Amino acid sequence: MSASSHDSSHEWYAIRVKSRCEKMVSDQLLQKGYEQFLPMYLSRRLWTDRVKVLQLPLFSGYTFCRFDIEKRLAILRTPGVVGIVGKGRVPVPVDPRQVEAVRLAVASGQQVKPWTGLHEGQKVRVELGPLRGVVGTLLRYKNASQLILQVDLMQRAMSVEVDETWVVPCEQSVPVVQVAPAVPVVDAAQYELAQVS
Repeated sequence: MSASSHDSSHEWYAIRVKSRCEKMVSDQLLQKGYEQFLPMYLSRRLWTDRVKVLQLPLFSGYTFCRFDIEKRLAILRTPGVVGIVGKGRVPVPVDPRQVEAVRLAVASGQQVKPWTGLHEGQKVRVELGPLRGVVGTLLRYKNASQLILQVDLMQRAMSVEVDETWVVPCEQSVPVVQVAPAVPVVDAAQYELAQVS
């Protein structure tokens, strides 16, 4: 395959994969030279004799891949791939801002986990910290503020814990301190003279 077929200027697509094959498919796509992104999270599982920490896919059954949609056959022939997410039989690219938001959240060092339900909440923009610029929905869950990030095309979402002081409502911009124009200082004697004349 030519290097141009794996150019990073191509759009991101969500790849539907067989159950529990996300890592295998991502590794194969990487070996083929494609830019892929498999967001993972840490999950504590209680077994009868111990607690085990597992690294699991954030979006079960999906991985992301950047490629030329006209040359998608190599992707579709990858073992474990079910298909490319789209509308009907037409593959639709994932909004790159959503992929970048997920990438930033995973790389932030904050706790991330799958979010099972999409709930109405206030849209906010992160203004401080490692997630600066990311837009999501703010919710409170288990006494912590969670920023819900969704990938619309896949109808999936994730949460990342944030400090509420980092965010502002999307409609509101960062508060700007405006300086009033300079007012000449007049002492009381000058004021009285001005009043008399």
